Amino acid sequence: MSSREPSHQSAQRPSGESTASPAESPADRLASGLSPAHTPSALQVERERFRRRQTIRSVLVAAISTGVLGVLAYVALTGAPGWDRVRESFLDPQVARDSLPTILSGLWLNIRLLLACAAGALLLGLVIAFLRTLRGPVFFPVRALSTSYTYAFRGVPLIIVIYLMALGVPGLRLQGTPGVVVLGAAAIVLTYSAYLAEVFRAGIESVHPSQRAAARSLGLSYRQTMRFVVLPQAVRRVSPPLLNDLVAMQKDVGLISLAGPIDAVRAAEISVGTTYNFTPYVVAGALFVALAIPLVAVTDWVTLRAARRQSAEGSA
Repeated sequence: MSSREPSHQSAQRPSGESTASPAESPADRLASGLSPAHTPSALQVERERFRRRQTIRSVLVAAISTGVLGVLAYVALTGAPGWDRVRESFLDPQVARDSLPTILSGLWLNIRLLLACAAGALLLGLVIAFLRTLRGPVFFPVRALSTSYTYAFRGVPLIIVIYLMALGVPGLRLQGTPGVVVLGAAAIVLTYSAYLAEVFRAGIESVHPSQRAAARSLGLSYRQTMRFVVLPQAVRRVSPPLLNDLVAMQKDVGLISLAGPIDAVRAAEISVGTTYNFTPYVVAGALFVALAIPLVAVTDWVTLRAARRQSAEGSA
């Protein structure tokens, strides 16, 4: 009887249970780096099939609804009485092909300005946020000055700052005054650093004071606490709004054309003046959209990742 019991127990073992030998248990397999054998149940397989069917159905419904909406919009647009005139003025293929090379050449200036202004605004905004978070009465003048800076440049329109920097500073006739491109970029940096400073400050103040207290109790100085404890957490928490501001900056670098440099917008304006057709503006707008798509995609990915991390931390 005892010799038949092992075979009877083996026959009664559930299908989902591992068939590993007693000498190699699932815990032993995990310890050795191997995953334990797992056979999904029939209910789990059915759930996966249902989810796949729901996903396919959702994609089909979304595609059909998008197609129907697009057809309706096209019919409404092309059926307007003045559509032919608008198409000739804004969607001329020949004018678009002729103006594309010069607009692309100007777009390269916008890209370089975006990279330089983004780096400068992030650095200056972080410094201003750090100054605004200094504690103690001795730092009151610094806090007041940084607060006034953020209030002023968040309130003044960017176009006015560009005019003041690109047209007013050269009027002083100071020796070594940079060109209008540098002055226009400085106007963008000054304006956006005020916005980014508030974003950084919100991230710094969102870190619980116990984090600073724990770091100081371990012997870290104030600078080390900010560098190794506070700032990494703050930057990670405010990454989505920071990227959103950079996406907005990608559009506003086109305002540099008001100062005179030939960027994409200025090149389109010159083409409009020579062809008496507004298609170059549409070409410039399409190029700015193409430039913004990667930034928007990265922003959405970072936002989704941050939401998942917060959800996981909340469930834990």
